[in-house]
Amino acid sequence: PRLQNRYQQLLMAHLSTAHQTAAGLRALPGCSQAFAASQAAWRFYSNPRVTLPQLATPLIESAKAGVNQSCKDWALIALDWCLLHYGKHVSKRDRIVMARSTDLGYKLLTALLISDQHGSPLAPVCLELSASNGIHSTRSAKALKSSTALDGLEAVMGHVEKLQLGRRLAYIVDREGDSIGHLRKWDSTGRKFLVRAKDNPRVMYEGREQRLVDAAAQVPLLKTRTVKFHGADAVQFTGETRVVLKRPARTHRVINGEAKHRNISGAPLELRLIVCEVRNANGTVLAQWLLLSNLPSEVSAATLALWYYWRWRIESYHKLLKSAGQQVEYWLQDDAATLARRLTVAAMAGVVVWQLARDTRSEAVALRSVLVQLSGRLMKKGEGQPGFTEPALLAGLGVLLSMLHLLESRRITDLKNLVHQLLPTLMPTRPVLSG
Repeated sequence: PRLQNRYQQLLMAHLSTAHQTAAGLRALPGCSQAFAASQAAWRFYSNPRVTLPQLATPLIESAKAGVNQSCKDWALIALDWCLLHYGKHVSKRDRIVMARSTDLGYKLLTALLISDQHGSPLAPVCLELSASNGIHSTRSAKALKSSTALDGLEAVMGHVEKLQLGRRLAYIVDREGDSIGHLRKWDSTGRKFLVRAKDNPRVMYEGREQRLVDAAAQVPLLKTRTVKFHGADAVQFTGETRVVLKRPARTHRVINGEAKHRNISGAPLELRLIVCEVRNANGTVLAQWLLLSNLPSEVSAATLALWYYWRWRIESYHKLLKSAGQQVEYWLQDDAATLARRLTVAAMAGVVVWQLARDTRSEAVALRSVLVQLSGRLMKKGEGQPGFTEPALLAGLGVLLSMLHLLESRRITDLKNLVHQLLPTLMPTRPVLSG
């Protein structure tokens, strides 16, 4: 009960936006002194009895409830990596080298559950933080052996399937997932995927081998829907064909500090190629996606294009962690193990915000309006605009929770009297200026 209590307090402390200069635990009024709250948080995150699978339990429960409410036929699982940069955090001795030798930090993998009906993010169902001493994952109480990014997806997919979410699973991966060896393996094990392809790999199309981008240029496209592109109206066009991948897989491994490459042949793999373009009113192509999938034909090409568009929800989630809410790259935990525990709590805070964002009840609409007002942020007006953003809801929640805790220990009349006496120009009893 004590640890459960502490978890609830930490969750509420993360229901607010953080700042670069104050990215540590936020002490709520009436709970404890800031130093005491920080010490309690440090003990919680360092407690060996608090494991990542335990901390992930509320996330999994939220995911299952979200599937029942918001998924019709498929549960979409977006998989993506995010680099957490800690170049100046010398106390984090288990950092890994990322883009260059001076770029140190951790690599975060998120498996995010998304609704197949409206694209709303529901909950992270797996979080993994790669460090020099292994992978700290919500699927294991102990650090796991390190692996390459794509090799690690196999175990994550297996973990998600064991959760028994109650819908068929469709894994959505960006261009980093365009690996013929892994596509063959996922297909052979019955896993359904939607992967953004690279332009240059060669495929068999219309009886001859050619670049994928050249094959895509021959696919007729039809107008499917109106979309927003960088805030402006645009039109999405979609087309579909089938291609065969025959090339061998080429592995890249570093063994004892030496790069090893090996070609591995495999059976031809026939996949759906979905070509999606976004064009402006003049017909200029603003963006193009080439998508490879083994999903059944009952899921139309237009639907698959929409699903990939919804994949960007995971980018918004990582942004909420890094710069638009939690400021994770300024957290001062000393190692990946404790940082991963805090990440799991922060993820649950994101779930709370998402649940509020998609709630259609009139009370939720009213609360969102209050939170935007408390956040002090300006919202875009006009048709089709929701009137709120998730970072604004998070900022407003931080203010509201502080207010509620404060009002439990102070009467509002006493607070007003203090302001009247000490800051009379802020709440004057009569106009300060006349005429």
